[in-house]
Amino acid sequence: MKRATARAAANWRRLYAMPVANIYPSYVAKAEKKGRTRAEVDAIFRWLTGHSQASLEAEFAKKTSFEDFFARAPKMNPSRSLITGVVCGVRVEEIEEPMMREIRYLDKLIDELAKGKTMETILRK
Repeated sequence: MKRATARAAANWRRLYAMPVANIYPSYVAKAEKKGRTRAEVDAIFRWLTGHSQASLEAEFAKKTSFEDFFARAPKMNPSRSLITGVVCGVRVEEIEEPMMREIRYLDKLIDELAKGKTMETILRK
């Protein structure tokens, strides 16, 4: 992937500072629009980050930024490297910026949920 432009880097910093709780309702709405559930969205978050349901909800309540959310995750799932494909026109496996890659992993999993994939497939079992 090409080096980030200054504009892209500024956009990334803005996204990294954004509370996960601000985007979470959009993830849930996307899933529910396709007949999936909030519980499945939460399962994806827990699988990716190692959070329990209680600690996940606590992070949302604290309005934790994306950067802090991923930096302080209890245990990022090592199988997340198996997540491949395109999100927003970019192959997730080619994203060099580590924090942006984590965010796009999450986006890709939510996309897979909305596309009707089974939870077993989404969670790389």
